[in-house]
This record gives sequence, C-alpha cells and structure tokens, in this order.
Amino acid sequence: MTRENKVAEISIYFWILKILATTLGETTGDMLSMTLDLGYVMSLGLTGAILLTLLVFQIRAHKFHSLLFWACIIGTTTVGTEISDMMDRTLDLGYMWGSLLLVTALLAALAFWHSKEKSLKVYPINRVGPESMFWLAVLISNSLGTAFGDYITDDLELSYLQGALVTSGVIGVVLLLHYATKINHVFLFWIAFIFTRPFGATFGDLLTKPLDHGGLDLGTMSASAVTVLVFAGVLFISRKTHHNE
Repeated sequence: MTRENKVAEISIYFWILKILATTLGETTGDMLSMTLDLGYVMSLGLTGAILLTLLVFQIRAHKFHSLLFWACIIGTTTVGTEISDMMDRTLDLGYMWGSLLLVTALLAALAFWHSKEKSLKVYPINRVGPESMFWLAVLISNSLGTAFGDYITDDLELSYLQGALVTSGVIGVVLLLHYATKINHVFLFWIAFIFTRPFGATFGDLLTKPLDHGGLDLGTMSASAVTVLVFAGVLFISRKTHHNE
C-alpha cells in the first residue's frame, strides 16, 4: 500500500509548535524527575516507553495524523531532557562532554541516513526507512539541544533570558540565511531544529526555576499546564488554516 506523507509541513506553525513542544518537554521532564522525585533513570524509562509506543503507531500509520505526529515530537523532547540530565548528573559526563557526544551521534545518524537515501530531505517523507531515521535524528537533536541549552546557562553562567536570546539569535541568523543565500535548505533546517531545542529548554527553565536563580518560579506543573493550553491553541489554528487553504 502506498503511504502518504507522514510529517508536518515546514511552515511558521511548525516552528512555533516545535518551540512549544521543546518547552513542554523541558518542564514535563523536570516535573517527573525532580518535582515528582522519580529520578532520571526511572523518568527516562517511563517516558522512553511512552515514546516507543507512540512511534510504533506513528510509523505504522499510512498517512499523517497531526496529533500523533506532535505527540511524538513532545515525546522526543521529554526523553531528550531525561537523556541529557542523566548524562550530566547520573553518569557525571557534564554538559560539554555530553553535547560533544551527542553532536557526534547526530552527525553519525545523519551520515547513515544520507548514505542510504542520498538525501536528508524531511518533507515529504512517505517510507518507513527515511521516517525511522528522521525520528532517530529528531531524538538525538532534541537531546543535544537540551545539553547545549544547559551548557550555556550552567557552565557559561548565562541567565535563562540571556540563553534564550542567544539561541533565538542563532535561529534568526538561520532564517536570514534561508531567504538571503543559497545555502542548502536541509542543512539549515537541521541547524534550526537543533537550536529551537535549547531555546525552548532555556525558556522552560525561565518559567520554572526559582526567582533567585533567574526564573519566574511558576513551577513545573503550572508551566506545563500553560504550555499545553497554548500548544493546543496553536495546533487548532494551524489545522484550521491548513483545511481552509
């Protein structure tokens, strides 16, 4: 049976939802591991099992389902948070070495994908092989984004607001290069995809961390609930806009 495209169209709504998903992944991951005190290993096991289940349904589907797709994206950002925190705090690698390890893993995953498909295009995707490699790259890039976001705020000692401004600046440069140059758009996509993660992560920390740590002290549960509502609203608007086109 011929499969239809399985991923969301790359539009302004895609990037807004991606940033909100990364923020939600950060606040939810911290809620499980710290607020509910499950620890990084148990939280990773729980969120990993949920993500694996979602991905089975996503990859087995024969057409695009927006709710399922974005649930998988949120799942990768949440698991990415747990992977990064476990590497730093449980395995004691530190955010710099964790980031370098994840950069290497991402480059290896993308190189393998390119060797098999001779392309890294992310839209459309309608075969199991490229889709499986897409989700592997997404998971690694979201883990990398978390580690890098924590590196610039913890190791470089930037405030959460400064960290969000730095990463948003990188995204802005990528956007400028996309429209003003002929640099490969797939390459720019992955750069932007990676850096939306630390932007969302530092923004999530800005919402949840205590006031004396530069945060707004909303708490992980309140911040997650607010982010879910905003995410649902943007997803509803994007689906309605798409259907009206």
